[in-house]
Amino acid sequence: MEKHCSLLIHFDKGTPALANEIKEALEGNDVPSKVEAMKKAIMLLLNGETLPQLFITIVRYVLPSEDHTIQKLLLLYLEIIEKTDTKGRVLPEMILICQNLRNNLQHPNEYIRGVTLRFLCRLKETEIIEPLIPSVLSNLEHRHPYIRKSAILAVMSIYNLQQGDQLLVDAPEMIEKALSTEQDPSAKRNAFLMLFNCAQDRAINYLQTHVESVATWNEMLQMVILELIRKVCKAKQGEKGKYIMIIISLLDAPSPAVIYESAATLVSLSSSPTVIRKAASTYCQLLLSQSDNNVKLIVLDRLNELKISHRDIMVEMIMDVLRALSSPNLDIRRKTIDISLELITPRNVDEVVLMLKKEVVKTQSTELEKNGEYRQMLVQAIHSCAIKFPDVASTVVHLLMDFLGDNNVASAMDVVVFVREIIETNPKLRVSIITRLLDTFYQIRAARVCSCALWIIGEYCLSLSEVESGIQTITQCLGDLPFYTIAEEGEGVDSSKSSQQVNSITVSSRRPAILADGTYATQSAASETAISPPTLVQGSLSAPGNLRSLILTGDFFLGAVVACTLTKLILRLEEVQPAQSEVNKASSQALLIMVSMLQLGQSSYLPHPIDNDSYDRIILCIRLLCNTGDETRRIWLHSCRESFVKMLADKQFRETEEIKAKAQISHAQPDDLIDFYHLKSRKGMSQIELEDEVQDDLKRATGEFTKDGDDANKLNRILQLTGFSDPVYAEAYVTVHHYDIVLDVTVINRTKETLQNLCLELATMGDLKLVERPQNYTLAPESSKQIRANIKVSSTETGVIFGNIVYETSNVLERTVVVLNDIHIDIMDYISPATCADVAFRAMWAEFEWENKVAVNTVIQDEKDFLNHIIKSTNMKCLTAQSALDGECGFLAANLYAKSVFGEDALVNVSIEKQADGKLSGYIRIRSKTQGIALSLGDKITLKQKGGS
Repeated sequence: MEKHCSLLIHFDKGTPALANEIKEALEGNDVPSKVEAMKKAIMLLLNGETLPQLFITIVRYVLPSEDHTIQKLLLLYLEIIEKTDTKGRVLPEMILICQNLRNNLQHPNEYIRGVTLRFLCRLKETEIIEPLIPSVLSNLEHRHPYIRKSAILAVMSIYNLQQGDQLLVDAPEMIEKALSTEQDPSAKRNAFLMLFNCAQDRAINYLQTHVESVATWNEMLQMVILELIRKVCKAKQGEKGKYIMIIISLLDAPSPAVIYESAATLVSLSSSPTVIRKAASTYCQLLLSQSDNNVKLIVLDRLNELKISHRDIMVEMIMDVLRALSSPNLDIRRKTIDISLELITPRNVDEVVLMLKKEVVKTQSTELEKNGEYRQMLVQAIHSCAIKFPDVASTVVHLLMDFLGDNNVASAMDVVVFVREIIETNPKLRVSIITRLLDTFYQIRAARVCSCALWIIGEYCLSLSEVESGIQTITQCLGDLPFYTIAEEGEGVDSSKSSQQVNSITVSSRRPAILADGTYATQSAASETAISPPTLVQGSLSAPGNLRSLILTGDFFLGAVVACTLTKLILRLEEVQPAQSEVNKASSQALLIMVSMLQLGQSSYLPHPIDNDSYDRIILCIRLLCNTGDETRRIWLHSCRESFVKMLADKQFRETEEIKAKAQISHAQPDDLIDFYHLKSRKGMSQIELEDEVQDDLKRATGEFTKDGDDANKLNRILQLTGFSDPVYAEAYVTVHHYDIVLDVTVINRTKETLQNLCLELATMGDLKLVERPQNYTLAPESSKQIRANIKVSSTETGVIFGNIVYETSNVLERTVVVLNDIHIDIMDYISPATCADVAFRAMWAEFEWENKVAVNTVIQDEKDFLNHIIKSTNMKCLTAQSALDGECGFLAANLYAKSVFGEDALVNVSIEKQADGKLSGYIRIRSKTQGIALSLGDKITLKQKGGS
């Protein structure tokens, strides 16, 4: 067994010279120096040093001290030193401290008495405690409550300590008597705690005797009562009924801690709908009444657990849960929305959406720093509601479209994506959405939002009036053409020229130039100048055109989107406009816009010329407008929307499959027996007990009751640390749990000799840290020992644990060292597959600074097989839809995502291409916020990508 320890302090500055300094300071008369010396001695002892020479010094120079701090440190020192020899017998010198402890227990100062009594709670040696029992009992009747409550704890510790020794046989009776007369809340709580731990029947009897006054008791005592009820009810299921009413009465206690614990106790003991409804209501009240954000988050976690196990009841509480949105904290709001979205039904969706609409309006009326992010969360929630229940879309889509011009680009992007999906899934709203979008298009300021809105205009403007309005809106937002002009120096502005030149800016200069023959001449310079866009009146535009402003910044991708949208609108205009002259006029205007974009892109006005992709796209649009075939027309006007419909169908299919997969998880075998408890006699059962029996029956039928598992999987986690021929054989069972790694090491002495001072010494590499220093053991011949080592993990990184076993024998003077095999902690133990939106993935990809680029080097020749192998090897989830990976084109690109237990995001992009010789080439890029996860995941992929195992 490991040594008993009640105190841990980190200290890594121990040196042999420090022990001498401590001894000198303790022998002096300076109190502050003695205090510091005692602290250093305690920390050295806690970190494995023995310091045997200090004991007599402390007895001589520290024991007589009257300083309270020194006396407190003395007790800590006595608590942690070794008091027994190797055979378990108390050391003779320990008798020296008994008289001092007896004096302290009779000291006139209450503090000295109290801390000494608390010290006795941590003593385990009967020989030291037995002479002190009369002094401890005398303190049970002391006038000061601090001493009485400490004495009760000491009595409880002594009573629990006795193993065959009749030290305090009548302790429960004495404490019960003290409890009946005690008035101090803390002492009363300790007395009841003693009965709870040592004489449970007496504690239950006291509770039942005073059941009517439980609600008026002190908070601390009520918490102990709840703990007692939990323990009794779990041991005796049949007695739950008479205790549940006590818990329900505590739901009205003045203390929030008692209310929370009461609700948690109700949930743990009962599955009755009445009880669960009461607990959920209590949680919702705490959610609104408490101002601490941490408390709110904890309560939301409890509500989330109720949502999983009792969804039908939580559906009724959804509006109470949503009231937590009044908190300004974004984490609380996010968790509240996540819980509520899974509780929406056709009956409550209208109320929920109305509540979310009110919150959206609030974000518009108040100017707060995080309003944009909160608005984005609300938009996503409304989007989810509208997709699940299309009938509510009409009530929210027009409200949200007011936020297309939001300064928060992510929020505006969510709105336009929502509009794009709703306009396809709700054909009845198409006309009103298009009209509203054309009216508000000029407000959009973000290029990405503009691109998506232009796609909607190009695809869903179907009637003549809509097509013409779409062309007019785009033309107005682009302004007059061209986008820039060349002004010659010395020429005035001709008043007959168009209004576009009135807004042009002429940048020119005159300076003398020296000719070849030495004479002077005047040199003229011309400059390219962008024309500022016109201001349109009557409410259509009050600021420079948004499309023009964005294109003049060099955003030619948006220019290509404008060209494609105009091309679609002109092609559709040819179908709905009978007058060919109007079609030709619109087509000419569109061609002029495209040519002007190309002219701007190839000018020297912008620092960067137009990119090749955008240039080719605009050229393609010009050729289509000049010569359009039927097949090309069909592709542009129908195929694009068909692809979008297919994408939506694929998204819905994947969501449906995920729901089905969760529903198909089997919790019980078909041939398991079912106990029909609700067919038992109902005589003497309350309504709550009857409901509990029914719920228990349902849990047994669905296999929700946990079953004892076997240890077969444990064998896969055992690592051999030494060889079979080594004198000491060791193997470790590794358990990785979030921030902790536990090594259960089995050490076997394979020799015929006793191994003395055997020590398991470990060291770590990476973000791993050993919690405590190793302990020395004595191992008999051919015996074994279980040694446990705890290691803390601080980040997701592949780490290595290495070390050795050191021991001594009577025959060999030198210490023998057995080197252990390294233990590699795999990054796969920390990351798990997760999902995130495509927009969020791209945002994180742009934000994260650590990238690890791994070249593809594999014998696998099929792109999809290689992708599946990477997914399996890295424990990640593929975010790219399966439909996007269908077909054979010799190229594959996919995004993978995982999340670590520390909340870190791991992003992976796989881009591979099949070469002419059949081999795969390309790169796998890993990005993360921290270096460790990027490097470790890259090493894992490099190691695993070659083979198919």
